[in-house]
Amino acid sequence: MPANRPTDTARRGPRALRRTLTAAVVLPLLAFAATACGYGSQAKDDTQNVAKGKPIDGLDEVKVGYFPNLTHGTALVGLEKGILQKELGGTQITPSTFNAGPSEIEALVSGSIDIGFIGPSPAINGYTKSAGKGLRIISGSASGGVKLVVNPEKIRSLDDVKGKKIATPQLGNTQDVAFLNWAAEQGWKVDPQSGEGDVSVVRTDNKITPDAYKSGSVDGAWVPEPTASKLVAEGAKVLLDEKDLWPDKQFVITNVIVSQKFLKEHPKVVEAFLRGTVKTNAWITENSDAAKAAANDRLQQDSGKALPAKVLDPAWKSIEFTDDPLAATLDAEAQHAVKAGLLEKPDLGGIYDLELLNRVLQDERQPGVDDSGLGVK
Repeated sequence: MPANRPTDTARRGPRALRRTLTAAVVLPLLAFAATACGYGSQAKDDTQNVAKGKPIDGLDEVKVGYFPNLTHGTALVGLEKGILQKELGGTQITPSTFNAGPSEIEALVSGSIDIGFIGPSPAINGYTKSAGKGLRIISGSASGGVKLVVNPEKIRSLDDVKGKKIATPQLGNTQDVAFLNWAAEQGWKVDPQSGEGDVSVVRTDNKITPDAYKSGSVDGAWVPEPTASKLVAEGAKVLLDEKDLWPDKQFVITNVIVSQKFLKEHPKVVEAFLRGTVKTNAWITENSDAAKAAANDRLQQDSGKALPAKVLDPAWKSIEFTDDPLAATLDAEAQHAVKAGLLEKPDLGGIYDLELLNRVLQDERQPGVDDSGLGVK
């Protein structure tokens, strides 16, 4: 848990997930019923993360949410190195950490945060629940970093997965949907809600999956980093890297979202923030080892514990940081959830607004990105 928090920030818990939702989103939202860490964690008081100069648009503060996960490395590095704050000038970044997607979406909708780093499933759920009025995806952040890791004494080939117990993080979350889709492609039948069938899907929080593996409660797991590398450190073997299932070996794992209200009222602030994420991703690409160390420093600050090298090194290597939101893969992930019976067909038209990102990319002499027909008309 982060050590420092604003005193006026209340902890959020899973109660918010128990509201009655529309049929289109109730099942996917159950996927994120894990307890949130809460929000309001403050960046350390150093000069590189203190606002300097004139506030953009007269705005003194922008509130940013993210997970203390390596797949949110753009946020970790951008905050730790002060790259994001530098672009915001006199507009102070107030960071907040989350452990569950619905808590971050709730914070965005309520105005507790303005901008967030988040995975595709909660972004889809939040957009659908608000009838297309709550948020926009304004940039990509990361691709990859998800693996099927197994006990090599029990599972030696992909065919051996049948009949075994495989952990996924939560019912209907991004990795759960991916595993169900992969299992269906093998011709195996699994009830999406109970997880029972030709393979047993055991929904297990990433924090306790390593213990479940060590105890033998599960035979493997389809999980993101660094959980996958933690399991490997316990003796598990990588049986499948999810990126090998996607065209060009890319699929979205983290996006940048913004509340539509904030985007409308403060486009210059959003553009400055995106300039910061683009520069952060460029710095990560050019300084991989230093970026990895910076991300780990931030993780230690946020969670109180840094990752050991045997976990950090392979986990970091498997994640690609990219400004491209890889919109076609988000649409495919939504269709996978529909096929699995976890989501009614959503209307994702307008979920993307990439105008400001493409303006920043042009200024940085980088190629623009595409919304795959799901952008604002």
